[in-house]
Amino acid sequence: MGGKFRFIDLFCGIGGFRQALEGRGHQCVLSSDWDRDAQVVYQQNYGDAPFGDISELSEPQIPEHDFLCGGFPCQPFSISGNQLGFMDARGTLLHQILRVAQIRQPNVLLLENVRNYLSHDGGRTMKATLDLLSRAGYQVYHQTLNSSDFGIPQSRERLFFVCFQKNLNIGKFSFPEPSHLQVALEDILLPECDPRLHDLWLSRDDVCLKECLPVIRQNKPVRVGTVGKGGQGERVYSPKGHAITLSAFGGGIGAKTGMYLIGERIRRLHPIECRRLMGFPETFILHEKANVSYKQFGNSVVVPVVSAILEQIEKALEQSRLKVA
Repeated sequence: MGGKFRFIDLFCGIGGFRQALEGRGHQCVLSSDWDRDAQVVYQQNYGDAPFGDISELSEPQIPEHDFLCGGFPCQPFSISGNQLGFMDARGTLLHQILRVAQIRQPNVLLLENVRNYLSHDGGRTMKATLDLLSRAGYQVYHQTLNSSDFGIPQSRERLFFVCFQKNLNIGKFSFPEPSHLQVALEDILLPECDPRLHDLWLSRDDVCLKECLPVIRQNKPVRVGTVGKGGQGERVYSPKGHAITLSAFGGGIGAKTGMYLIGERIRRLHPIECRRLMGFPETFILHEKANVSYKQFGNSVVVPVVSAILEQIEKALEQSRLKVA
């Protein structure tokens, strides 16, 4: 498999994978997501509406494709003894990926999950995933990558699986190395005078800030204070560092984006800033409701990280093709 390829975008959300793949010249032939808000934003930006519930996707509806991508929720398996097989994944969304892969046998799967997938259910979920993918005919590589290492001022660790058909004989695959670009949250912020920020500024009398604030930029979140008791969602960070991980469901005063000391005031981030922190283009159309946008970006993948992985996949496939030739 050389050159450009056809891909399907499962659990597509607002199309983070698609942004990266189309950005490298590849063609989407199917997308799927049951979330209605995601379907609306996806269609606005790509011109086609995702199929709904993937479990209702029939074999004739699945086009031929070379590449399958998707970020799937973390779910436990029901495993009887050591007889791990395809049916052990029933009831999980990984089962749907395996089902589609068995039907069309794509050459590559690129899957994503949260870092904690590694330790979920005492490591049994991860072991079952690797075993199931192997039994489905795939050689699996996996690694946790942080967007802070790829020119994006957001600390966001995600686990990626790159799976090649075993008959491709990919002898070696290496995930991308960190770019070491020096970036900070202040690089992507809207101007303080922007009226769209009006409702995001915090006015509280229980703010506690450090006396010495950072002046040197760092490629990680830099905490400078707290609000209230300083619990989850009540911590304040410097724009000289990176944003904390955008969350779909985070609570607290700094829900979903975290709080940042900008100038002499504290605020949460705007959806436009979240769009930048996920590597989406400025032309990407946001949902009309801010809370929906926060959730959608919190559930997405960071586009430049996926693009860096894709470059490595393309190199591995090209080397394999040259070996065969």
